[in-house]
Amino acid sequence: MNDATIVSIRNGNIYQGKSLILSNVNFEVGKGEFVYMIGKTGSGKSSLLKTLYGDLYLREGEGTVAGFDLKHLTWQTVPLLRRNLGIVFQDFRLLTDRNVHDNLEFVLTATGWKDKALMKEKIENVLNKVGLRGKGFKMPYEMSGGEQQRVDIARALLNNPKLIIADEPTGNLDPDTTDEIMQLLFNICRDYHTAFIMATHDYGIIHKYPARVVRIEHGGIREITPAAM
Repeated sequence: MNDATIVSIRNGNIYQGKSLILSNVNFEVGKGEFVYMIGKTGSGKSSLLKTLYGDLYLREGEGTVAGFDLKHLTWQTVPLLRRNLGIVFQDFRLLTDRNVHDNLEFVLTATGWKDKALMKEKIENVLNKVGLRGKGFKMPYEMSGGEQQRVDIARALLNNPKLIIADEPTGNLDPDTTDEIMQLLFNICRDYHTAFIMATHDYGIIHKYPARVVRIEHGGIREITPAAM
């Protein structure tokens, strides 16, 4: 794998417990590439995404993410892998008992940051990137859904990830807010050369913001064109 390859899986078999979910997976994502992942509920999308961030171990085949060997992850190396990743959720998963700044500071502390001045500077930087300059004092319940999703994206950016995994990031948003979030994701991809894998059921987004598409179906993964959806 070269430095331009962020994700590489070769002949991978992905299991949940003893059940084989996906077989013979061959999948690569390059630096700064945006990839949509589609497939029916229960098709195996979540299992593949969990494998990429170390929640499921790759038992068979070969796989690397951000330079980490997925077959040889341990409880010590999984946190190191995740420092190279950002994860954006559909339901935001913000801590409701603390403001935006403290939500982001919590993540920095959990990933080993100690210098308060550097942490403050980093938080201001990511909030600026997502269009929330000066909003660190706000509580999550004081923000719109779109603003909360921007906080979630800011959280994903904290450790300068090589890859962001976005799991239905627009699923709870109205069309106008969805447009704002998609433009933000594509801008981050372009400006910071961050690779994105975005799971979605919304084919309208794919047609409006075209990029590479892979479909999970029949226990495997394949490339498709938007016209084939």
